[in-house]
Amino acid sequence: MPTVPEEKSNESQLLRGAVRPTLIVGAIAIVLFSILKGLSGFYGALLAQFIVAIYFVIHILVSHLTRNLDPISTMAMALLSYFAKLFFLGLFLWALANFTDRQTIDRLSFGVAACALTVAWLGGEIASYLKLKTHLPLPTPAKSSVPPTEV
Repeated sequence: MPTVPEEKSNESQLLRGAVRPTLIVGAIAIVLFSILKGLSGFYGALLAQFIVAIYFVIHILVSHLTRNLDPISTMAMALLSYFAKLFFLGLFLWALANFTDRQTIDRLSFGVAACALTVAWLGGEIASYLKLKTHLPLPTPAKSSVPPTEV
């Protein structure tokens, strides 16, 4: 019996569409800041790539886990994951500022790379979303109370 090819989930397609541009921008940022700032620029750009990837992969994971839940539960999970990511990002930045030396991890390299990587990820995710063939329920046309005119 022939098998039907399994359809890929929307989340996996979004993830694949976002990873490619993020890796390209990340490689460019790592090389660029390694040349401009040396080893501290390399570590800053590499750390930015790691943080941005974790942040957005969690977003897609939550989207995958909540796709069959009701809208209220989905919104609650989205808000919980958003605030948890925001809290841990703040905690990470606090630890970065207080426990690492500026000669070890360049802050400018980290910030610029993180912004560029975020734009690349979101751009790739938007581009792959536009390619998805999602079927949305269309509203039924309203019945007109005006009778049709006769010719």
